[in-house]
Amino acid sequence: MCAVLAGAVVLAGCTSPGIPTPPAIDATDTANDEPVALATGLDAPWSVVRLDDGGALISQRDGGEVLELTASGDLREAGVVPGVVSGGESGLHGLAVLERGDMRWLYAYHGAEDDNRVVRMPLTGEPGSLGLDVAAVEVVVDGIPRASNHDGGRIAFGPDRMLYIATGDAGQRERARDRDFLGGKILRVTPEGDPAPGNPFDSLVYSLGHRNVQGLAWTSDGTLWASEFGQDTWDELNRIEPGGDYGWPDHEGFARTDDAIDPVAVWTPDEASPSGIAVIDDVVYVAGLRGERLWLYDTTTPSVEPWAVYTGEFGRLRDVIAGPDDTFWVLTNNTDGRGSPGADDDRLLQLTLPEG
Repeated sequence: MCAVLAGAVVLAGCTSPGIPTPPAIDATDTANDEPVALATGLDAPWSVVRLDDGGALISQRDGGEVLELTASGDLREAGVVPGVVSGGESGLHGLAVLERGDMRWLYAYHGAEDDNRVVRMPLTGEPGSLGLDVAAVEVVVDGIPRASNHDGGRIAFGPDRMLYIATGDAGQRERARDRDFLGGKILRVTPEGDPAPGNPFDSLVYSLGHRNVQGLAWTSDGTLWASEFGQDTWDELNRIEPGGDYGWPDHEGFARTDDAIDPVAVWTPDEASPSGIAVIDDVVYVAGLRGERLWLYDTTTPSVEPWAVYTGEFGRLRDVIAGPDDTFWVLTNNTDGRGSPGADDDRLLQLTLPEG
């Protein structure tokens, strides 16, 4: 049985049943261009965050577990985020880590009984034995609308050290452009959850008119980019401006009107259904769920159309982050009830760009 230490700090010092332990790997070895499975047997994973020691944390949507992938390739349960209520598309979503002084916080976006919320808790222990101090959970932002779908869920700290939160319209599409409604927005808050200094409306809201944002990342010039699920016609990649209104539900895709900001790139939902994004060398990498591919958009040459790689090779793709050296990591999502799982799904894969 995994140990429970004093102070309700859950340190799962053993490998949890049902979580296969992959062989030790050298994640920095890029001599082989073949995909490397860093973790297998994941259950509806949603977010992955790399740690400074070479390991990573992975969230699992339905059970609320946070898994630690160690630098040596072991996979173990660090803890379970308390209060996660799963159902439909809601559950445990995005993760982010913040170090302040000698304190290390794990932030998590999750579905609760009546809302979606962001919480934080101390991340304790050393690499290989990380744990969540569930007795010290703090609510950062609550009252984000929840529904069976359109729950958003990505969180990330920006270059300004503020926390950005992507929310969905939770089916209340008519309120996505309402500044007083937290759904259909990108929120910007201090690490404690207050409106961040300089926010355009003196509230938590940073941008509005979104349907379901699930990807946030920044280029080297500090520009925020976001991926957004469309309805039946166009998914979007947006360049986010403070106070920007992106038009949903009145506009989808290129509207070319004065009352909304157009996306920089669009795809049909069967080509994309975009979730997590990453920026590597100012190229935006977009993980596609229904599209089962990775889209790339070079922000330095906007005249070049986005192009796709790894189409159909790994199934649904939920998240993508920069890896070591010239690699990137992709989190598959075939066990979420909408995919066709393979024997090792779901997986965290280390990839390189195909030649050409």
